[in-house]
Amino acid sequence: MSSAVRPPSTDLEPEAPADPKTTGTDAVFARLKSSAFHELVAASLKGDRQAIGTLFTWINPAIVRYCRARIGRTGSAYSSADDVAQEILLAVLGALPRYSDDCESFLPFVYGIASHKVADYYRRSGRDRSEPVADLPETIDVGLGPEQLTLRTEMRGRLVKLLETLAPRQREILVLRLVVGLSAQETAVAIGLTATAVRVAQHRALTRLRGALSPSDWI
Repeated sequence: MSSAVRPPSTDLEPEAPADPKTTGTDAVFARLKSSAFHELVAASLKGDRQAIGTLFTWINPAIVRYCRARIGRTGSAYSSADDVAQEILLAVLGALPRYSDDCESFLPFVYGIASHKVADYYRRSGRDRSEPVADLPETIDVGLGPEQLTLRTEMRGRLVKLLETLAPRQREILVLRLVVGLSAQETAVAIGLTATAVRVAQHRALTRLRGALSPSDWI
């Protein structure tokens, strides 16, 4: 696995990176929707090296989650997902001086880069993007007992199989909307569609998933 991206050094160390395996999804992505994040982006665009370091600390767990959802969370796929996440962070760092849009559009800009890097990964590996390898991000709830953890694992397996029935674009939209937490407009910016097209595709994907559910899936 490649070493983690280290943004420019600062006089003050940014807070420690959140572990994407143990940090709650809501906490990770709520922070990226906050006014503090937009202020951090603004400072980074002005060349504040401390802000840039903190910015990459904040977006790292979100990018890792995205890559593991798109590529996989086990074996070589797990390692590949983390490697691609590092490529994305390097690409964002390189693109930062050229970014000229508003701060609210920075997150979909990042995921636009992420989408292209994941596509590049599949092209390099000679694999069809529709090949079912993705898994769902996982959070650990220490309050769950063995039976609850087993049920959660079984449900995750069912959801993954259902997602594999979707076209690649539909699956990506669901990942961005439901796993990553982007709005329809943010998702549209990230993948090059209109917000209306994203909503229509999401509705069709969810309708297809509901139609594919068996009675046992509702238990």
